Amino acid sequence: MDKLLKQIRSCRECEAHLEFGVNPVIAASPESKIIIIGQAPGRIVHNSGVPWDDKSGDNLRTWLGIDKATFYDASVIALMPMGFCYPGKNKTGDLPPRPECAPLWHTKLLTLMKDAKLILLIGQYAQNYYLREQAKNTLTETVQHYKYYLPKYFPLPHPSPRNFIWQAKNPWFGTEVLPELKKYIHQII
Repeated sequence: MDKLLKQIRSCRECEAHLEFGVNPVIAASPESKIIIIGQAPGRIVHNSGVPWDDKSGDNLRTWLGIDKATFYDASVIALMPMGFCYPGKNKTGDLPPRPECAPLWHTKLLTLMKDAKLILLIGQYAQNYYLREQAKNTLTETVQHYKYYLPKYFPLPHPSPRNFIWQAKNPWFGTEVLPELKKYIHQII
């Protein structure tokens, strides 16, 4: 695993497409019990080099019902984005994750994390990549049907503060899905 992580952190595969340069951000261990597959680091995480080191990360830890120490213990949780580097901005937010990363690195990483009991798929990029034709028509439908993907996958929306509107429109997420998510997380850790 150490060798693979070193290779990922020195990757320059899509450097020509990254306005802010490369800074692959990942945390993983062969002992990881939960794998969180998100979209791509934002600008804050790009600068710090620490996965989920922003408001989205704070929200995600609240959703999971765990503290920072547990969240950043790679023997418990692997933090693996679809795109390892900050993709830059577009008019409405960040650009999509670069498409090179997941096919290049994910299978190699997952093969080494044999102890993983659950994979959280955060956002439609991760859900579409891993669930493929099993993903529903919308992220909302996929998250509503989370039980269908268990015990391997647990689909979630992105915990960005921008998604508070989505959460307000979908109160079932807070009352039904998050308690189940916390239950699964605490059974595993």
